[in-house]
Amino acid sequence: MGKRPYPAHPMADSPSSKPAVLFTAFEPSGDALAAPVIKAIRAARSDWDVYAWGGPKMAAAGAKMAGETSADGAMGLGALLKAREVRGQVKAIQRWMKNCRLMLHVPVDSPAANFPLCATSKKIGAKVVHLAAPQMWAWGGWRVKKLRRLTDLVLCLLPFEPDWFGQRGVNCRFVGHPAINREVDIDDLKSRLHGLPQGAPRVALFPGSRTQEVRRNLGLMADFFEQFRQRHSGAAGLIVAASDLAAERVQRFLGEFPHGLSMVTGMRDEAITWADFNVAVSGTVTLDLMRQCAPMIGVYKVSTPTYLAAKVLIRSKHRLLPNLIAGQRIVPEFVPYCRGPGPLVDQAMWLIDDSRRMAAQRQGLRQNLAQYKGHRFADECVHAITDLVGQ
Repeated sequence: MGKRPYPAHPMADSPSSKPAVLFTAFEPSGDALAAPVIKAIRAARSDWDVYAWGGPKMAAAGAKMAGETSADGAMGLGALLKAREVRGQVKAIQRWMKNCRLMLHVPVDSPAANFPLCATSKKIGAKVVHLAAPQMWAWGGWRVKKLRRLTDLVLCLLPFEPDWFGQRGVNCRFVGHPAINREVDIDDLKSRLHGLPQGAPRVALFPGSRTQEVRRNLGLMADFFEQFRQRHSGAAGLIVAASDLAAERVQRFLGEFPHGLSMVTGMRDEAITWADFNVAVSGTVTLDLMRQCAPMIGVYKVSTPTYLAAKVLIRSKHRLLPNLIAGQRIVPEFVPYCRGPGPLVDQAMWLIDDSRRMAAQRQGLRQNLAQYKGHRFADECVHAITDLVGQ
């Protein structure tokens, strides 16, 4: 699919008299994370101009799009071309930044791409507020010195992060998470389940949204369901595609669906409500599952070399977000993972065939949701940003 045409805004020719706020995101996840914050800033501060280099969700939130950067992830030769493209984008953004009255820069995730932009922001006197803390507590802790130098504030999405970064001299604030701190009307969701597959138990599969995620995990999940159905012959399975593009990838990579397995597009919350059990790629969707206290296992399939490298580099005891939040293993996690479906099937059977274990996981998720109680993600981000600018 071609890129959406976001022409560069002519700042150099007709600079605005308003202070400029710039959001930069380089992944679809960053595009989604920034969108509600952009919308809230525009509602609260009509005296600011909000610009973005990002994707369609930031545009829909009302940002003035200076360029498009949040494309699908890549691997192999595609990853090399992507890295070259990002370097070109970074240089273009740096030129843009120097031609506007930049008051505030909000880099969204993607520290490797955003750190050079933060350096430019600091040089021209703009404040820098990181939206989402880089996962330095998992690997590359030495980078915290660079973060401390290139930020004025980090908006943390995980409750343990302020302590970790604060102990290392980084100014930070916990603001909740948009996947958890949102309204979910379960009764309304239940009313929209008509037409979804019948069977028992019902298993939802979340293979991810990026091409690399889908390619690596989809086959594993389909094989998982086939083996699972050999033990539960009445099981119904549902692949949940994150978007129309992701659904196209599922069709292309999987081809013929195993018996009993079907697909829906975009019906994430409905599928979670429908399912008795879930298998999800490690990432934000595990927090959507946590939000409904939905039983799950987490997985992220990688190549054997990547698996071995991750075992050396990743320092955190847990890798799945619900377990990181809890500080203990509530959800079975296979992250990273380089084997076949057998261990996943065994773990799923261990949970599903004992209602007490399923109930214990639900209770563990429910207890740790309390750390997010009372937070309003977008509003708290705006308050933190305006407080910093006021200083």
